[in-house]
Amino acid sequence: MDFSEIVKLALNAVRSNKLRSALTLLGIIVGVFSIIGVMTAVQVLQNSIESGLSSLGTHTFQIQKQPIMVNHSDWLKARKRKDIKYAQGQLVKEKMSLAMYVALESWRGGQTIQYGSLKTNPSVSICGGEPDGIATNNWTINEGRSFTNDELLRNSRVAVIGADVEKKLFPNGYAVGKEIKVGSNQYVIIGTFESKGASLGGDTDNFVFIPLTAFLDQYGKLRSINILVKAISAEQYDDCVEEARMLLRTIRNVPPGEEDDFTIFSNDSLIETFNEFTLYVKMGVGFISFIALLAAGIGIMNIMLVSVTERTREIGIRKAIGAKRSNILAQFIVEAIVLCEIGGIIGILLGILGGNLTALFFSFPPVFPIDWAIIGLVITSLVGIIFGVYPAWKAANLDPIESLRYE
Repeated sequence: MDFSEIVKLALNAVRSNKLRSALTLLGIIVGVFSIIGVMTAVQVLQNSIESGLSSLGTHTFQIQKQPIMVNHSDWLKARKRKDIKYAQGQLVKEKMSLAMYVALESWRGGQTIQYGSLKTNPSVSICGGEPDGIATNNWTINEGRSFTNDELLRNSRVAVIGADVEKKLFPNGYAVGKEIKVGSNQYVIIGTFESKGASLGGDTDNFVFIPLTAFLDQYGKLRSINILVKAISAEQYDDCVEEARMLLRTIRNVPPGEEDDFTIFSNDSLIETFNEFTLYVKMGVGFISFIALLAAGIGIMNIMLVSVTERTREIGIRKAIGAKRSNILAQFIVEAIVLCEIGGIIGILLGILGGNLTALFFSFPPVFPIDWAIIGLVITSLVGIIFGVYPAWKAANLDPIESLRYE
């Protein structure tokens, strides 16, 4: 028998016992679906997060009081840290020698912006910053301009709005020059930002950028300040990070040997933290999937042993007309592999569909994890081989005379 004939026999065996085959396939489908579904969802989130974090720009890092993406206990511990005061940020800015830009900023979320009778949802973030914050945040002005250092010093009520705020309040455009209400204060729009899209489960376009002096005057001066730094070059990035770290430790009187009472993060550090988190998720899902595939493999072995018993006479006839042991062995191993591959393909398709529901829910671009699809097919093939060998060996070693006598 050639390979195509063996595959046809395997498919016929599956079709002739539809219910039994379906129940056997269910274990394979569940195991593969759990792997592919979770890996697809993780890759969707990972792609979005990497895209979102890259918005910080090249060789740029940020210093703030609270860490990002930590467990609850670490977050509570960091909460006890002292705020990074505005004066401390100013000292870092004055003393940095390896930075191209240093900007201070602070944020306030859950705000409503009003223009005439139009209002946004109470979900807009207000960013109080400095002119260099445009470069350190990798923002791009679409229309108009940013505010100047002179406007910052004069505590001017001017604003640059994100693309989502512009669409909500000015659906026909022409936002520059208009006056909006932020909280209880009026601000004149002097510019708009280009859209950057959704990332990290949120919208990076739903914000208003105002001078830090106006922000502190409106929302209170006792707030922790974030420090954004862009190094002169990629080659001096590490030295720039260390310079900023040592300056802030000195300014905040952190004793030698004690850990920093602030957090420094960049694109790479956040992506690395996220990857460490997802690694544990992948390991947990992998273990559960391994148990499911093990149970499915035992089921396949059981079904194949039943199949060998049912087809004992058929095996005897094949041997009598010249089939070799290797032919019988190959026939039953291929049947087990085909059974597993059918379940694997269904599980992969359902897993990709299920995983991309995450993309649909968060409005992220869908992904097709070709690497995990291949791994899924390889795993199911191995399950078929491992659990199909014994039934195939048993079939290949049946005595042809005894097989022909079997009723």
